[in-house]
Amino acid sequence: MIHSGTPRRVLLLQGLMGPFFRKLGLGLRKAGHEVFKVNFNGGDRAYWRLPNGIDYRGTLSEWPEAFAHLLRRHQITDVILFGDCRDHHVGALEECRAQGVTTWVFEEGYIRPDWVTMEIGGVNGHSQLSRDPQWYRDRSAELAPVPQHRKVPSSFRQRAMQGLWYNVADVLTRWRYPGWHTHRPWHPLVEGAGWARKLMRRKEQSQQGAALLARLQEGNAGYFLFPLQLDSDAQIRLHSPFAGMIEAIKLVLQSFAEHAPPGTRLVVKEHPLDNGVREWQLETRDLAERFGIADRVDYLACGDIETVAEGALGMVTVNSTSGTLGLGRGVPVVVLGKAVYDLPDLTFQGGLDQFWTQATPPDAATFAAFYRVLIDICLIPGGFFSDEALDKVVTHAIARFEGRQLLPD
Repeated sequence: MIHSGTPRRVLLLQGLMGPFFRKLGLGLRKAGHEVFKVNFNGGDRAYWRLPNGIDYRGTLSEWPEAFAHLLRRHQITDVILFGDCRDHHVGALEECRAQGVTTWVFEEGYIRPDWVTMEIGGVNGHSQLSRDPQWYRDRSAELAPVPQHRKVPSSFRQRAMQGLWYNVADVLTRWRYPGWHTHRPWHPLVEGAGWARKLMRRKEQSQQGAALLARLQEGNAGYFLFPLQLDSDAQIRLHSPFAGMIEAIKLVLQSFAEHAPPGTRLVVKEHPLDNGVREWQLETRDLAERFGIADRVDYLACGDIETVAEGALGMVTVNSTSGTLGLGRGVPVVVLGKAVYDLPDLTFQGGLDQFWTQATPPDAATFAAFYRVLIDICLIPGGFFSDEALDKVVTHAIARFEGRQLLPD
């Protein structure tokens, strides 16, 4: 890790569909670093609008050689990207390892909410974090308490509008980027229409979600929580046994029907950043009817996951970072894929079918140690979906990049 005041030559690849990498680039430039950015499509270009933007117009097969040339030509010391499983990022990471270039990978935080993952080398299934709970207990004993940390705001509308603008800019400039093919499975116009539909239905879904949460809090029946993940997410495609979320939904609902105690309910929670292209509520209802549990399954399209998690008997997750939210509240969690927090003493290790009746809460001391070590190694405060949250991420990302201690909020 470098030290404050040492100028670096940084190359940004793809970020989120929004202004995050532009703000990060501005912050790095202000700190004295030379910053370059590869734009793979018109959406990337529309949100960059800074010097040293590099339009890559070639194909995916040509990318590794082109990227290696960029590293040498600009004498790059550090590469920064969001998500290590995007097609162009996979090849870039291999070349960085070959040339000894440091890579910084951003993702949504392992700990939710209000934290962002910024990890060297890889995240999630590619993370180099230990899988030994004792390692976390030993290391945390050497660390100072967690710095003071405040919540950050998040705006669904802002996220949706950024997605719409990014996709429109992509479509209108396809002629400029003939070699571009998105890692996402939908045409940008299809995805844009999904975001628009979600925006129009937001008020209605918020009201339905509030009513469901009230019923759950007032009712006597216990419930389990199953947070959905994004169907296109590499966490599902590469770090789980499922080809998509529908396979996971089918497995969880069938297991619940066959093994969950009578009278318990299952709450299926839609991912807050789902683009609305697929009607997960209808597909969940169809499967629930198929397994004879339609009267025991609730669907939460919009609502605070913290509130519903706190009252749950347990949480089932493929490998969502929502799992750590449950663990932090003492809720039993079972993981169906690969997750950095799927450790003995934290998550249930006996499998899904047994989980419904044998779930045990996490060891609080082990989770506290895990939480503390992650903040020391690869978490920074902030979020992606409001100006305040982004400003906080940029400030702390540059501090972590330069080897400085994170300051209290």
